[in-house]
Amino acid sequence: MKKIILLLFGTLLTINFGFAQIPEGKVVVEKLYSELLENSGGENPTRRLTIYLPPGYEQSEERYPVIYYLHGFTWSDSLMVSDDKFDKLLDKAIVLKKIKPVIVVMPDQHTLYRGSWYTNSTLTGKWADFTGQDLVAYIDKNFRTIPNKDSRGVAGHSMGGQGALKMGMLFSDVFSVVYALSPATLSAVSEDFGIRGNGYKRVTELSTREELVTGSDEFEANVVVAMGRAYTPNLDNPPFYADFPYEYRNDSLIVNYGIFKKWEAKSVIGMVEKHINALKSLTAIKLDWGRNEDFDHIPVTCLQLSKKLENLGINHYAEEYIGDHGNKLWTEDGRALNDMLPFFDQYLKF
Repeated sequence: MKKIILLLFGTLLTINFGFAQIPEGKVVVEKLYSELLENSGGENPTRRLTIYLPPGYEQSEERYPVIYYLHGFTWSDSLMVSDDKFDKLLDKAIVLKKIKPVIVVMPDQHTLYRGSWYTNSTLTGKWADFTGQDLVAYIDKNFRTIPNKDSRGVAGHSMGGQGALKMGMLFSDVFSVVYALSPATLSAVSEDFGIRGNGYKRVTELSTREELVTGSDEFEANVVVAMGRAYTPNLDNPPFYADFPYEYRNDSLIVNYGIFKKWEAKSVIGMVEKHINALKSLTAIKLDWGRNEDFDHIPVTCLQLSKKLENLGINHYAEEYIGDHGNKLWTEDGRALNDMLPFFDQYLKF
């Protein structure tokens, strides 16, 4: 019995020692001012950046590829570390050889209304240009990157997933590999964020930012307002200074067709046909979504986008998996560790 106990004790020590020996990367937090983000909407043009440097970065002169990871709506770069433990997942991925050592950059695009939508706006700032231009230039200048498109990828979840797809279209000369996890609102108005959703009706019943951004009670209305401020800002339309494709007057639905067309043109699916050559020039594209998605529009629009890309001859990967909007992302059996990072390992140039 004593021998068995000692053996078990030794085994536990070995396991714990093994985990303790996992090389750890370093998380660096910096601030970046961008003139592109100067705005009249009250947003701070100086943004926080959370940067993961792989194990051995400080002891070597090696250069690394970079993955730009775009967070989702209501989330932030700091929550990617404190809550999602993305840095620890990256450490594990490198040890398990899911991906070779890589720099990962997470810019903070949490706004007053909890999301930039990674879109240029005359009200809130040029968030797309900031991401594809100033952010990349800053990282290449200040860190040992491999400064060419073949060694840059962009990924994101939900709002960040649609942002990653937009970056691939708008900056195909900057990024080469795109991975979109459960990308949201690929078509600007559909399913739960269309006529059948409650968001547009609630917008007419609310009058302050504070009513929108507290918790999740007004999530749909919050999304609608944030998109409106990004897609169709209007300084003459208080309290949210945006126009919307749908509105309610005396409980009657009114469709603003001109605004509807503008939203569709700025959505991922609406942008595709103007960026066919850009999409074809990318090394690899992948999107995935959960079969049990919390948001009805995501499986519908992901499949719609995949079919459109296929019909246009744009090579890509699209996959539905058993999961919901977030339960299979950062877990041991999750998409980030087992699908997203290996995808970049395969297609980025190291």
